[in-house]
Amino acid sequence: MISYLEFEKPVAQLEQRIADLRAASEGDEVDIANELQRLELKSAELLASTYAALSPWQKTQVARHPSRPHFRDYVEFAFDEFVPLGGDRCYGDDEAILGGFASLNGRKLVLIGHEKGNDTASRIRHNFGMGKPEGYRKAIRLMELAGRFGLPVVTLVDTSGAFPGIEAEERGQAEAIARSTEACLALPVPMVSTIVGEGGSGGAVALASAERVLMMEHAVYSVISPEGCASILWRTAEKAPEAAEAMKITAQNLAAIGVIDRIVTEPVGGAHRDPRGAAEMLGVAIGEELDMLSNRSATELRRMREERFLTMAG
Repeated sequence: MISYLEFEKPVAQLEQRIADLRAASEGDEVDIANELQRLELKSAELLASTYAALSPWQKTQVARHPSRPHFRDYVEFAFDEFVPLGGDRCYGDDEAILGGFASLNGRKLVLIGHEKGNDTASRIRHNFGMGKPEGYRKAIRLMELAGRFGLPVVTLVDTSGAFPGIEAEERGQAEAIARSTEACLALPVPMVSTIVGEGGSGGAVALASAERVLMMEHAVYSVISPEGCASILWRTAEKAPEAAEAMKITAQNLAAIGVIDRIVTEPVGGAHRDPRGAAEMLGVAIGEELDMLSNRSATELRRMREERFLTMAG
């Protein structure tokens, strides 16, 4: 069952009418095929027009949708032969950041990403996708393995930010994020990162410092959440929609200013309406990017990353 967002109420009402009409016609000899077809076409057109004109705040809501696909969904629908690896060989394992060996259309690679979970129990287990120091150190370990074996690195970013708890700070959260970012920049192999949902602050950059950065059509990427920005500027989180507009957090905004390289189209109505379709679209895009990078030397790849971030800083 689809969970509708506030701005989707007109679509929800229309789809409820369709469901009621179907239920009322069961066992009835009256032919309602034409009326159903008319309503379904109207619903599809309304959904398409609604999603074609989303505001930055509405895109933020879509990026956070409880049914939006996460790391495990993309592993299931886009990648093959995933072999997870755990632990940072220092403190322990962090289930907010998952990774291991995988293949994409026959190409071997190292896959790393945030996992938010899809129900209450799994969200708690994965800490809502907020990585701890051991998670970023695990990512570093996997990137080093990728460099050693000559495997490209693919990362799927989906986090509101790194975990801000005291225990994480005690275990070196800031250093772990910085060293993970450094490990991305130093990789001798191709790296393709995709913001699949939320890309929040340093917790996202630590897995997205690649030479090619993609974003799903309705994902968001920012240094702080709209609510956090609004609380700082206006002392109230109720101004989050205005903050989202000013921050230029959408894929379309960021592509226009060169922060990201490519927007990956989502199924009409968002990835949560068709996780398999969204994953297949992303798999095709990542494969094309890896093909483009496959003949680049380690020096060229590092220079591409360096130029990207120096340009952004300028």
